[in-house]
Amino acid sequence: MILSMTGYGKATAEFRGKKITAEVKSLNSKALDMSTRIAPLYREKELDLRAMLTATLERGKVDFSLWAEQTDMQAATPINTEVVKAYHSQIRQISQQMGIPEPADWWATLLRLPETLSQPETQTLDEEEWLVVRRVVEEALGQLTDFRRQEGTALEKKFNEKLDNIAALLQRIEPYEKERTEKIRQRIVEGLRTIPDVEYDQGRLEQEMIYYIEKLDINEEKQRLTNHLRYFRETMQTGHGQGKKLGFIAQEMGREINTTGSKSNQAEMQNIVVKMKDELEQIKEQVLNVM
Repeated sequence: MILSMTGYGKATAEFRGKKITAEVKSLNSKALDMSTRIAPLYREKELDLRAMLTATLERGKVDFSLWAEQTDMQAATPINTEVVKAYHSQIRQISQQMGIPEPADWWATLLRLPETLSQPETQTLDEEEWLVVRRVVEEALGQLTDFRRQEGTALEKKFNEKLDNIAALLQRIEPYEKERTEKIRQRIVEGLRTIPDVEYDQGRLEQEMIYYIEKLDINEEKQRLTNHLRYFRETMQTGHGQGKKLGFIAQEMGREINTTGSKSNQAEMQNIVVKMKDELEQIKEQVLNVM
């Protein structure tokens, strides 16, 4: 089955008073175009994280985010009480001495002053937390892969529908093709009859008509297009990573349809060719989303 390049996954885990979250989104792209936003604590593992993403995602425009939020209120940065008291006392004393009004909002004033908040300890990433981070990222990637698989199933159904439509339209050409051959023959003969006093070799005329009709024959185009339709279906069943190949097959289908259109000198046949082109164009648009 096929996979879509469109996907989304998000996973979280609780660890030591913090909530670790990984989020990954992907859209269609010709190659792997990755953008990452990683919390400072985990940046030392950026190369490992990119390797995980590359191995799973392969293609697409990828937006990856990894961050952590404190859930333990005791882990919040503490206020330095003694420093705040000292600032408060000094400001009141200066206000009285200089006749300056005291601040209307003491907290806003005090908390902007240096060292009122205790400096948190420098955090380091240990192996236990890294294992949790890996598990969260793997879970997010698993969700994205499931999403891609669901989208791929919908794409495959759409492709089969469009391929069936093209095959049905190809069958509708056949009656007009047989009728066209006879009309060409009659038009040439009638044209010769309108020219007075013209003598022509009947055998040579037959040869020329055969040559002319063969130039307009579309049996080879029909056969190649049928083969391309079958090959497209077979390729969809060869696992993922076949998006580019399906695109090439669609291009070849377009060549055969265009050639058929150029050889079709009947309005009914040309109308059918236009419908085939419309079906193929929808296939080409959706192929861009295939892995």
